Amino acid sequence: MDRGARMRIADVLRNKGPVVATVDPDLSVDEMIGELARHNVGALVVVEGDAVIGIVSERDVVRRLHQHGPALLDARVRDIMSTTVSTCLPTDTVNSLAETMTERRIRHLPVVVDGHLVGIVSIGDIVKSRIDELQCERDQLESYIEHG
Repeated sequence: MDRGARMRIADVLRNKGPVVATVDPDLSVDEMIGELARHNVGALVVVEGDAVIGIVSERDVVRRLHQHGPALLDARVRDIMSTTVSTCLPTDTVNSLAETMTERRIRHLPVVVDGHLVGIVSIGDIVKSRIDELQCERDQLESYIEHG
C-alpha cells in the first residue's frame, strides 16, 4: 500500500506544529494584510471567539482590490472573507486532502476537531509531505538494492 494513502494529517501537523494564524472579522483589510506579512502566510483563519467563521487569503485581497480599488483597505475582513470554509480532520489522509484541494481549487484547509481549530494545512505542506515520503521510499529501495 502507498504510504501516502496511510499518512494522516496528524503526521503533517506533528512535523509542522499546531500554530494557526487567525484574524478577527472586524479587523480592517489593511491590518489583515499586515498580519499575512507578519506571519508569512497566504491565508488567515477568521475566528469569532472559538468558532471558525471564515478564511481570508491573499487571493481574496487581490481579486477584491481589483474590483474596488484602494478603498478596500478600509473594509473589514468580514466583507471579503470566504464564509464557506472547507475543513479537515487529523485522521484524514494526505492523499485524500491532495485530491480535495485540487478538485476544489483551494490552498488552505483548517484542521478542526469537535468545533475547535487545531491546525491548518496548506497545499505546500501536502507537497512537502509527499516529497518526504518519496525520498523515504527511494532511500529504502536504494538500501534494498545495495544490501539485498
